[in-house]
Amino acid sequence: MASKTYKIGVVGNRDAILPFRLIGFQTFPVTEATDVVNTLRRLSREDFAIIYLTEDMAAEIPETLAYYDKQVLPAIILIPTHKGVTGLGQRRIRKNVEKAVGQDIL
Repeated sequence: MASKTYKIGVVGNRDAILPFRLIGFQTFPVTEATDVVNTLRRLSREDFAIIYLTEDMAAEIPETLAYYDKQVLPAIILIPTHKGVTGLGQRRIRKNVEKAVGQDIL
């Protein structure tokens, strides 16, 4: 039986995600919240196991992120943009670690 191959994608504003294309990730530029939601929905159906999402776009879709937090795949990992860090990604990691181990160890 053949094993399934999963993909990695990067979603966000074009300038922030362009460098990821250079290292072989598939990139999906978006500019509006509806584009982000539709892109995440499509990628989740297309065997993307990891989706990097820029913090600025993630801030616009909290309900959608909450939905994907309850799913096994894809894992959505927030990344800062070229404009700097908002802290949203770090707060999500802290919350997930606390949920996994029962306390904040970070």
